[in-house]
Amino acid sequence: MKKYLLFDLDGTLTDPKVGICTCVQYALSSFGIEEPDLDKLEPFIGPPLKDSFMKYYDMDDARAEAAIEKYRERFRDTGIFENKLYDGIPQMLNALNSQGMFMAVASSKPTEFVRRILEHFGIAKYFKAVVGSEMDGTRVQKEEVINEALKQLFGNWPVEKSKVYMIGDRSFDVEGARKAGVESVGVTYGYGSMEELRDAKCDYIVRSVEELQKFLLRGTEKPEKATASQRIWQMVLPFLIFFLARNIAVNIGVVILANIGARISGGDFLFVRNAGGELETLTGNGAVLVSTFGYVVGALCIIKMAKRMLAKTAEDMKLLHIKAEPAKNYALLAGATAGLAIGLNVLFLLSGVIDGSEAYSQVAQNQYGAWFPIGLICFGLITPVAEELLFRGIIFNCIRRYMKLSAAMLVSAVFFALYHGNSVQALYAVVLGYLMAYAYEYFGDFRMALAVHIGANVLSYVLSYLPVTSALTNWPVCAVCLAVGAACAWMLHKEKKIF
Repeated sequence: MKKYLLFDLDGTLTDPKVGICTCVQYALSSFGIEEPDLDKLEPFIGPPLKDSFMKYYDMDDARAEAAIEKYRERFRDTGIFENKLYDGIPQMLNALNSQGMFMAVASSKPTEFVRRILEHFGIAKYFKAVVGSEMDGTRVQKEEVINEALKQLFGNWPVEKSKVYMIGDRSFDVEGARKAGVESVGVTYGYGSMEELRDAKCDYIVRSVEELQKFLLRGTEKPEKATASQRIWQMVLPFLIFFLARNIAVNIGVVILANIGARISGGDFLFVRNAGGELETLTGNGAVLVSTFGYVVGALCIIKMAKRMLAKTAEDMKLLHIKAEPAKNYALLAGATAGLAIGLNVLFLLSGVIDGSEAYSQVAQNQYGAWFPIGLICFGLITPVAEELLFRGIIFNCIRRYMKLSAAMLVSAVFFALYHGNSVQALYAVVLGYLMAYAYEYFGDFRMALAVHIGANVLSYVLSYLPVTSALTNWPVCAVCLAVGAACAWMLHKEKKIF
């Protein structure tokens, strides 16, 4: 959220079509040019008048200046009030003001006219600075207007351009903002199209006053209210459904495979038999297939709930992620995932915590006792998808509505850790679980949480099979990997602070 806002006037705060186009029509008629269709004069709304007369009617400098004088002849007392506020503008300005925003108007229209219009509509009180062009034809370029507005807005304080948005409806607003070194927000409810704003490389684009208000106020929303029991139940219910459905499915899977094994001979891929050919237990492959079946059933039982939560969160996040993230941010996330996943695995091996956990040893035996492709598909793909639907898709999305974002990420990560039921995986899950929630929120895309989870699981699983793993298990490798992971995460945070 940025607290310094520069607003264009025409096409952003007010709809001036009748006044401007009628006055242009009046000016043109004085040169013997008749233009009865006001719609054809819409391109005059926004840019400096002189530029428009020269561009659209091939006037030279002197004729353009004369046309401006004729335009102002009518505009000064009549055209200026042939104008109206866009619906919702006063309410938006009041909401922004109540949140302590510092606002200014930066318009190509002469300052004298801008002030009269703002006072006419009763919204002048919201702006700490009002800057337009000069009547003598100076300060007409948008970047000049923006720089003067910034100077007046910040006063004696240093101008912090990183905290400023320029909000307008035309490409020249975007270009002026870029030249002045501030980010732009384009509005398509004015006279600039989506195509025009995109071609101008606008940083953000919104389609209505309502969307603009939500965008500018993002991060100030009050958490939803709910009792402590309601909050707990929203987390516990899907967890219980998933956990019970998965365990019931696993037991059913074991029974089904046991019956199949008892009815057939052979099947060494799935079954372990005694010397007499009788079924004793399932092989690692059979156990992993049963586990996979359990995860699939568990995910199916909560998928409707997860879809509903994901859709609601996607709508909430939409205005936070209008601007596409640069490729380097995806690379930083990949570096953070790989560095932390490898570094933590090596750290656990070196510290001996793996050898001291019987619960983890049993989990590892089950995971790595299967044929490599089967284990990789189950634990590298299916398990992450099922767990993400539960922990980030439902649980994190529930609690992020009731507490600060950083706290919600930590709570969901701790919940994820407790679910694993052993100290080794719990420590790993806290760190990676936090990164998964962070990636989801940072990019506004649930698929990024999935990507972190899948990437970390695949790396961990593959490393356990590589013949060079023992050579990599040393403190220098551990330190480098953890340092790279932490550095990438820090640089990602520096690129954009989300809390």
